[in-house]
Amino acid sequence: MAMRHQGTLNRPNPLPREVAPGIFWLGECLEQRQQGKIYHGCNASFLIVGETASMLVETGHPKDFPITEGQLNKLLPGRPPLKYLFVTHQETPHCGGLGRVLTRFPDAILVGDVSDYHLAFPQHEHRMRMMKEHDEIDLGGRSFRAVEPVVRDMRTTWWGFETRERVLFPGDGFAYSHYHEDHHCGLVAEEATSLDLQDTTAVFSDLALWWTKWADMRNYCARLDLLMERLQVKTVCPTHGLVITDVAKTMPKVKEGLLFGSAAAERGTNEAKFTAPDLVEETA
Repeated sequence: MAMRHQGTLNRPNPLPREVAPGIFWLGECLEQRQQGKIYHGCNASFLIVGETASMLVETGHPKDFPITEGQLNKLLPGRPPLKYLFVTHQETPHCGGLGRVLTRFPDAILVGDVSDYHLAFPQHEHRMRMMKEHDEIDLGGRSFRAVEPVVRDMRTTWWGFETRERVLFPGDGFAYSHYHEDHHCGLVAEEATSLDLQDTTAVFSDLALWWTKWADMRNYCARLDLLMERLQVKTVCPTHGLVITDVAKTMPKVKEGLLFGSAAAERGTNEAKFTAPDLVEETA
């Protein structure tokens, strides 16, 4: 895969990548230090290109906005304009670039559960439209639908679903890290053959989804199965995990990871185990 765009990690960035016809994976990796290891995670955005309009799903982490903006500036010329921004919920890695997206793309409107955004961006309040479950937006030849957020990080969370290629955008669902040293960055889950989903899902449970340790995740897995079956999902584009292109092959591993992460004792962050030589070696 050709390497493009230098990112903030001072390493080649394999993104953007088209992961389904007209759907592009944007952003770059984020380093996570946990239990003496260095993991890479994602705070991804996705561009959906319709026949009459384009949509950005998630804005990514604020640090990534210059990278995401550069990727949009390369992808959008010659394609339908960016008319919609959908964010799954009001958390920094998902909506941290919201104000800058609305400023850079003055024809775009914010859609989803838009509660409270007007308090931070009153100048854009007239460009915010509430969506609820089953609401759809026509992009020309394909639609985007708000669907049940099985793994709900906040009350206002919605997941998204693209109807033509049957792509699910689950926000904090399907959250797991990957191994930079194994060259996983920019790969889809099925290409990352050395990825240990149990381990990397447990890392995310520690760092971001701690509530899963006090919930019976078997119920969430069953609900997830129902949603995937009802929507006939072909591709999953998580904000914090590698894109999944073979649902039948990878879904069992994801559910094993959710159950393992829920059952494993909280390990907590452990920056203290990193020594100065570790950091020097990593940044060299």
